[in-house]
Amino acid sequence: MGRLFGTDGVRGVANRGLTPELALSLGRSAAKILKQGKSGEIYIGRDTRISGDMLEAALVAGITSAGANAVLLGVVPTPGVAHLVRAEGALAGVVISASHNPMEDNGIKFFSGDGFKLSDELEDEIAARLEDRSNLPIGREIGRVRRDEEAWLRYGRHLAGLGVPLHGLRVVVDCANGAAWQVAPWVLRELGADCLAINAAPNGININVGCGSTHPEQLQQAVLAHGAQVGLAHDGDADRLIAVDEKGQVVNGDQILAICALHDLEKGLLPKNTVAATVYSNLGLHLALKARGGKVLVTKAGDRYVLEAMLRENLKLGGEQSGHVIFLDYSTTGDGIITALQLLRIMIRSGRPLSELAAQMPMVPQVLLNVPVRSKAWEGNPAIQEVIGRVAGRLGGDGRIFVRSSGTESLIRVLAEGLEEDLVKEAAAEVAAVIKRELG
Repeated sequence: MGRLFGTDGVRGVANRGLTPELALSLGRSAAKILKQGKSGEIYIGRDTRISGDMLEAALVAGITSAGANAVLLGVVPTPGVAHLVRAEGALAGVVISASHNPMEDNGIKFFSGDGFKLSDELEDEIAARLEDRSNLPIGREIGRVRRDEEAWLRYGRHLAGLGVPLHGLRVVVDCANGAAWQVAPWVLRELGADCLAINAAPNGININVGCGSTHPEQLQQAVLAHGAQVGLAHDGDADRLIAVDEKGQVVNGDQILAICALHDLEKGLLPKNTVAATVYSNLGLHLALKARGGKVLVTKAGDRYVLEAMLRENLKLGGEQSGHVIFLDYSTTGDGIITALQLLRIMIRSGRPLSELAAQMPMVPQVLLNVPVRSKAWEGNPAIQEVIGRVAGRLGGDGRIFVRSSGTESLIRVLAEGLEEDLVKEAAAEVAAVIKRELG
């Protein structure tokens, strides 16, 4: 049996794989382990999914049954919970969100009191003690609950303090009907931007539906229709950012990372002249930094592994193509709004349009296909191994084929990259077809 915790917490279809019973057990186990004689409150934030209230109630029951106090922050971005926990001295934090996943999914992830995600070892300890009901408190020792209605606003004020004046800048922000719906437009307007917010009317079931960072088409149209200089797209829990330039072109996480890294390189502000990025990062990122004397430290897929590498190597900047960008000077995790503010700062201070800044990174042809599967056991499958080897030989030394199981969904991801676009597309499709035939 695999780990309960994936690369970003415990995920599943709400009320089926991720049940209230499991949420209660997670809350109780985590509270017992994280409390261990310490005082303090456990902050709980969530996105806008209809299942959030149900899972929140179950988590609170578990946390308070272990004798810890719970604070309900309401709808707050994931990085907002991480910031508030650290800034306000909370015992720990919990986020109820499945990020960019479909509405019916949900997830539970924990942050320690320092604002960082828990280690694999601590997560495994929580999972191992789900059934532990020993030494539960009674009477006055049971935990209490309070509701914090202004958590999002305190987080917003913190963010606004990190930005630069944006007067005269026309911005469209796509809130994905998710956790950013209130705070992202507020921050941009507070800094003086002429801000149009789209997909900022969550109803519990429209989160990520045809919008946000995984579906930027609406944002592209809105930027052109309103003559905006930039579009900003968040995902359901607002830890990602995908941008759109003034011409309506998508600027992905690799390009955003390149823009920020090249700016810091020029100013002498990039430690070791290095950024951390995953195996999915485009070859163009490596080429752009190399041309300016920088380099990329490659990590496993997942923002937690980017962060681990950054902490180990004393780096300040890292991220993923999906738009998770980590600025360790400002946050302990990926923060889509901080990423937006850093990008806007560079645009304002350089006086250059986003299209020109993004053009600093040449995009090498790359195709990523997500193959739905019943089983993720691709590594021991002879047919899949044979096609991967054959396609890799065809791509040659200037290309690559990379296959990986998703840590949060029933998918196998196939990445192909190389200098010839048609060959890259054919390679990815050929491998995906065999995976679908064998495991789909």
